Parts: sequence; C-alpha cells; structure tokens
Amino acid sequence: MKVFNTITALFLLGTLLVSCKQETIQGDYFGQEFQVSSKAAKTSEPFEQISATDSLQTQMIGEIKEVCQNKGCWMKVKLASDDEVFVRFKDYAFFVPKDAAGKKVVMNGAAFLEEMSVEDQRHYAEDEGASEDELAQITDPKKTLRFEADGVLIANQP
Repeated sequence: MKVFNTITALFLLGTLLVSCKQETIQGDYFGQEFQVSSKAAKTSEPFEQISATDSLQTQMIGEIKEVCQNKGCWMKVKLASDDEVFVRFKDYAFFVPKDAAGKKVVMNGAAFLEEMSVEDQRHYAEDEGASEDELAQITDPKKTLRFEADGVLIANQP
C-alpha cells in the first residue's frame, strides 16, 4: 500500500508541475481583454496555413520592434522565427503606448497576408529616397504578414 501511495503522490506532483508550467504574462491590456492561450503562436506558422485571400483567428506572441509615433495606432512585431508582422488595431478602436518598443506582446485577432504590388513598393521606396538602381531591383509583388488585433497584452517586463 505504501508503494501505491508513493506512486500516486509522484504522479500528482508531476501533473501539478506540468500544469503550472504554462506561461503567464503580467501586463496591461489594450482593446478587448482575452485569455492567453497555451497555443499562442511565437512563429510565422499560422501564416503558412492561409492564402492571400484568407484570414485566421489566432493569438501570436512576439517583441514589439516599432510603434507609430503619432498615436500608437500600429506596431511592428518580431516573432521568434525572425519574421516581422505589421499590426493594426481593429476599427481603430484603441492605441498602444508609443514607448512600447522592446516589450513582449500577446496579440489576439486575425492573421492575414497582404500582397504589395511592384508599383506600390517602388512608390514607398522612392519616398524613402531609393536610387534608380534600387527601384529597378523591385520586380516582384511582395507578401507581407499582417495582423488585425482586437486586443493586445503588453508585458510589464521586456
């Protein structure tokens, strides 16, 4: 009986340790509050499941690299896979702090792909001061990873 109790206690302890391992993030919500899923993506894998005309409701985790310095109405987020996602906020309903760069973020909303035409790419490159040679090298449409968040959780600690 003593062996059975020991095995049962070890099993329960192991189960407790595994269930407590789930990542918790302390921070501030902007937009709608949500429960952070244990399945929140840290890489660009969700984008591999969709075509240019689809979207996917999901959660993603990354590091904020840049925030709109006018209002905080968009941000660029780097994923663990080194991909960058351009994030806007649903219905322009909320903004994030302009000093949030460098912090961890969990985003809840829709992931989708956007294709930028050669003409648009050249226009933006020209606005940034690209040379004629650099403009001539733009020959293919570019797919960008996009996300429309209905809520974000920005960690208190980077």
